[in-house]
Amino acid sequence: MDPVSVLPVAEPFPNGVARYAIGGLLVGLGAAVIYLGTGISAGASTFLESTLSYVSGQSRFQRYVASRDWRLLFTLGIVMGAGVYAVVFQGGAWTTAVSPWRLLLGGVLVGIGTRVGRGCTSGHGICGVGSASRTSLVGVVTFLLVAIGTAQLVAALGVTP
Repeated sequence: MDPVSVLPVAEPFPNGVARYAIGGLLVGLGAAVIYLGTGISAGASTFLESTLSYVSGQSRFQRYVASRDWRLLFTLGIVMGAGVYAVVFQGGAWTTAVSPWRLLLGGVLVGIGTRVGRGCTSGHGICGVGSASRTSLVGVVTFLLVAIGTAQLVAALGVTP
């Protein structure tokens, strides 16, 4: 295979558009409710730091003490939403063909990227782009280009879960 050729494009929505549209609307609604209720843009990376404020006395975590309770509820809502999805659409089981070590490594790399990028895809992609932040616009374009490039590279190398 020619290393510069682009792999064939897969069906973008093999399971239909409805679940993605509903999920996107719910995420946007959640971000709007949080902003209207607190004046704070909702990004998932901050929720980890605020949760760590319960167990760590470090100043970087303590700056979130005043808002950590609702942030913890938001984080639990994300996890519970995944659980509800698994029960409703997958018969109660969450399965993946991806090896546990790859999931862990991916999570660590996403965490590092979140810190380097000064926020996560939800914060930049939903709240930042929604407020026309140039930094967020550049960040989202960068996220997408790196993701597409990585997917192309992984597929070209024949890496499987």
